[in-house]
Amino acid sequence: MAKVIAFANQKGGVGKTTTVVNVADAWASMNKKVLVIDIDPQGNASSGLGLREAQGGTYEVLVLPDPISAHLKILEKPALHILAGQPNLAGASVELVNVPSREYRLKEKLALVRDNYDYILIDCPPALGLLTINALAASDGVIIPVQAEYYALEGLSQLLHTLSLVKEHLHDALEIYGAVLTMYDRRNKLSEAVGQQMKENFPHYVFETVIPRNVRLAEAPSYGQPVSLYEPTSSGARAYQELAREIDELLNKTPEQNMLQHFTV
Repeated sequence: MAKVIAFANQKGGVGKTTTVVNVADAWASMNKKVLVIDIDPQGNASSGLGLREAQGGTYEVLVLPDPISAHLKILEKPALHILAGQPNLAGASVELVNVPSREYRLKEKLALVRDNYDYILIDCPPALGLLTINALAASDGVIIPVQAEYYALEGLSQLLHTLSLVKEHLHDALEIYGAVLTMYDRRNKLSEAVGQQMKENFPHYVFETVIPRNVRLAEAPSYGQPVSLYEPTSSGARAYQELAREIDELLNKTPEQNMLQHFTV
């Protein structure tokens, strides 16, 4: 059964969608079966993977009786599928107001396809609305991309509070898998200071892999490609390949390995 991971941050512009697109692509290259669910009305994960104007997607799955399988799109790598985000998702919160168990619509639909994948990645919008609530209620855990700047770090405590409320009221088994530092500039002392503060103060795992500020990463979405296809030798491509391996290793540790790590720390 697939691990379902929400990539979430209430602050926009932190590299959340870029992380979803490139981790998903890296896992597909590792022969993992991967589904990306774009639940953001902006649809950037969809366009970043080359899907410009999809007919049908996450909106139909949330609002209509349609199953996920009716709207899946297979991408250039056969192991990578996507459920596209569309602008009409912006109205889904209003349309679902009177629907029973509206917070669990995505979870119910995912139950029918989870066995088909190794990983399901959900790209959340940068806000805590019903769309993000659906994503969190459907997920096993959350990965938080954090931009290497002061304000992004400041907003992290708000996000942790939000996640604690979701755990308390909707999904008590929801885990925080960790935070990943993005847009990291090794020449900038602020990036180094934010990274150090993250490791000292964030009460969860901080991934060792950091994502650099990289021109090729910024350019790739305009070509509808993950960075591994656009510029495979770039520092951004190498970083996301390493991050994908690190997440995979973390989520597939045995209970004995986790106990050993906890003991040694």
